[in-house]
Amino acid sequence: MRDFHDSWSIILGWVSIACWIIVYSPQIYENYSLQSGEGLSVVFVVIWLLGDLANLVGAIEGRLLLTIILLAVYYSVCDLTLLGQIYYYRWKRNRQLEESSDEREPLLNQLSPQPLGNSVLLLRYTGALCFVFLIGILAWWINSRTEGKVQTPPPEKELRWDVQVLGWTSAILYLGARLPQILKNFKTRCEGLSPALFYFAIFGNITYTLSICAKSIDTKYLTTNAGWLAGSALTVVLDVFVLCQIFYYRSTDRSVLQ
Repeated sequence: MRDFHDSWSIILGWVSIACWIIVYSPQIYENYSLQSGEGLSVVFVVIWLLGDLANLVGAIEGRLLLTIILLAVYYSVCDLTLLGQIYYYRWKRNRQLEESSDEREPLLNQLSPQPLGNSVLLLRYTGALCFVFLIGILAWWINSRTEGKVQTPPPEKELRWDVQVLGWTSAILYLGARLPQILKNFKTRCEGLSPALFYFAIFGNITYTLSICAKSIDTKYLTTNAGWLAGSALTVVLDVFVLCQIFYYRSTDRSVLQ
């Protein structure tokens, strides 16, 4: 039975990693295509980065699952990439404005392409999600082939106040990070914001939470991971709200254009 739970934990953990690898890529590409990162709230990305750093330190100190540590490292690198894009394209745009005094329109509005329909997007994302699950199963299969060679440390059950503080700090930061993005979306109508960022974040957080629960449902183990569980599970609600914003504004903008 333990092997069964471990297998599901590994599968879900790698599915979560695959979701988060995908989730950042479309937004990074979106920023590159628009030569602008103004669709993102700087406060959102900064708070997200702080949450990821707290998550990383807490995961290492608490000897949590390897997938949790890998995710935290990857999150931090991608957060820094998004911040770098925002400020680089701002600097580039200001330089262009200085060179051409006739340029008056915001760069984001000039370069925004005709958005795809919501049904087309959902179909594409669902296909990508199926591929992600296949990747998770493949990663589990590879892991099972090397099971005897790699020793996995047992889950940490001892409650440590420093780890708990970091875990709950990251959870609060993750939740708080969404609020400035939600407020900005009301002003920008989600222009320059990739729906995939939040679509795959939802499934990434769901599988992330399930990977922890599948490992063990021991009370002490779940209590130790409570901060990470809360941070992932509760942000799903806010991510769903942001995704609804994106689809609403996309549908209304398309109806106006038609």
